Amino acid sequence: MIEIDPSLHLLISIFVFLLGSCVGSFLNVCIYRIPEEKSVISPRSHCPHCRKMIAGYDNIPILSYFLLGGKCRHCKTPFSIRYAVVETLTAVLFLGVWLVYGWTVETPIFWLVISGLILATFVDLDHMIIPDRVSIGGILIGVALSAAFPSLHGQTEIWPSLRTSLIGVLAGSGSLWLVAIFGKMAFKKDAMGFGDVKLLGAIGAFTAWQGVLFTVMISSLLGSLIGLSFIIGGRQEWQSKIPYGPYLALAAVVWVIWGTEWWAAYIHWMSGGYS
Repeated sequence: MIEIDPSLHLLISIFVFLLGSCVGSFLNVCIYRIPEEKSVISPRSHCPHCRKMIAGYDNIPILSYFLLGGKCRHCKTPFSIRYAVVETLTAVLFLGVWLVYGWTVETPIFWLVISGLILATFVDLDHMIIPDRVSIGGILIGVALSAAFPSLHGQTEIWPSLRTSLIGVLAGSGSLWLVAIFGKMAFKKDAMGFGDVKLLGAIGAFTAWQGVLFTVMISSLLGSLIGLSFIIGGRQEWQSKIPYGPYLALAAVVWVIWGTEWWAAYIHWMSGGYS
């Protein structure tokens, strides 16, 4: 990692946060338009109620939502708080990746991964689908970037990195595909959506089989804990309203930012490193 002067590091961190908020603003457009098969480029952002275009000074990520009181300037129709949430979440995660990886090739790659996972999460929450451009596109891009930048998998040559990525794809898609097949045989209904199968394959393309294993373990734990909280709170019917994709995405984000250190500590412990 390249060493950076502290004052410059602070300036870059501020820039990264602002960059992430702008990417989050674009993701809001994608979350709304992609499931409806609309262009994410045109027309410009507009109020879904009165259809008037949103001026540039009213489209400043995070800030504009609160300056306008969460409402359209023209018709005063409330906007969902999700717009500000997605922008803030993206900004925070972009900053987190930068603080962990610094000035390395992994940083922009994992920004791309974070963006795809946020997009997949909120589309899945709204429509119970994961767009193929995120899952299948993620697999293709992950494999290509693994070949172009072997350091993504701790390698120095193309073929070992490419092999690692492909194994990650097979481990991700293969494991959930088996769950889907045997779950359907056992329960006579779909136990796993194939959007989740493809999404975990995409995660594996970037994080290898270790990231897949971590993602499956943590997402299952999160699903169990949240499901248990719903049962305790008398909201058991809410379980079916949250698809599995967001759990996978959250677990993958944890791996990207903290998981490699946790994995190293686990391997060290398993090998007798701790008494």
